Amino acid sequence: MSRERDGGTGTGGGSGTGARTGEGSGTGGGTAAAAILAASAGTGTGTGTALGTGTGGGAAFGPVAAHLSHRVPDLGALELLLAVARLGSLGAAAREVGITQPAASSRIRSMERQLGVALVDRSPRGSRLTDAGALVTDWARRIVEAAESFDAGVQALRGRRDSRLRVVASMTIAEYLLPGWLIALRAERPDTAVSLQAGNSAVVAQRLLAGEADLGFVEGLAVPDGLDGTVVAHDRLAVVVAPSHPWARRRAPITPSELAATPLVLREHGSGTRQVLDAALAGHGGLARPLLELASTTAVKAAAVSGAGPAVLSELAIAEELSSRRLVAVPVEGARLSRDLRAVWPTGHRPTGPARDLLSLTRARPAG
Repeated sequence: MSRERDGGTGTGGGSGTGARTGEGSGTGGGTAAAAILAASAGTGTGTGTALGTGTGGGAAFGPVAAHLSHRVPDLGALELLLAVARLGSLGAAAREVGITQPAASSRIRSMERQLGVALVDRSPRGSRLTDAGALVTDWARRIVEAAESFDAGVQALRGRRDSRLRVVASMTIAEYLLPGWLIALRAERPDTAVSLQAGNSAVVAQRLLAGEADLGFVEGLAVPDGLDGTVVAHDRLAVVVAPSHPWARRRAPITPSELAATPLVLREHGSGTRQVLDAALAGHGGLARPLLELASTTAVKAAAVSGAGPAVLSELAIAEELSSRRLVAVPVEGARLSRDLRAVWPTGHRPTGPARDLLSLTRARPAG
């Protein structure tokens, strides 16, 4: 972690009277703790990355990019020191921060060793800050207040992120799987507004890479370039015809070559269904010119039901039509028509918040 830090290089020419400005006479370039010690004493050889600007009088805040020193205490220790300063008792401070008094005493001693200065004078009457401890406490108060502001800001960012979820999915997943997943998500996150966009697998990738969606789902053969993904379900494609089509009465399976040579009702290029079919028939002459090329699963299904011609559709999309005999599945032998359904997201940006929860639900409620 780097940040603009108060710092100095060279020799400090101050008179040693500036407890807050770090006008010690020591050389610059060391730790915050040593600078605090030099500033509190007014003289000495304490080094001061945190205080002083180098030569001359040493302004308090000289912007120098640096890494946090190993001598900077953690926030928990600083909060404990502030409680001791406010309550005047190590025991009361321990109770306030929720630890035992021995643990609090050990933490204060550890911080004193870390900084190299004594912070607290302990006596039967209570605990009193040393001069250096008072200076460190003043610094600690500003650090803790800044941390509280940082935490509040991060919580606001998380709240804004969690208030909405933008999902983009290819047609079959959008129509037949996502509704159930989104209903389950609403039960877990009732305050999250969800928007769902549907498109082919190429459109899903484009919208994710453009930052227009938080999580996507695709049906193609592989994860699109620029995205990471995980398999959430499995699916098979089926060749279907209307009951009046001659293929509905044939007994022998369709061969890949016969299927490739037949004009079909197809999804458009870029769809996961088309990718799988193109790959399955690539070694058999490739697809014939489509009878119809349509942009949605519903449209392809409607055309097949009307008797326009054979179609290739996801088994998820045709279960009702097969059950009611509005469509008839035609066996195909020798072609691989199965596929994986994947959740995808931009490479290196693992889903968080509602997107992460939706991804978990796809695994808890598998389909296909």
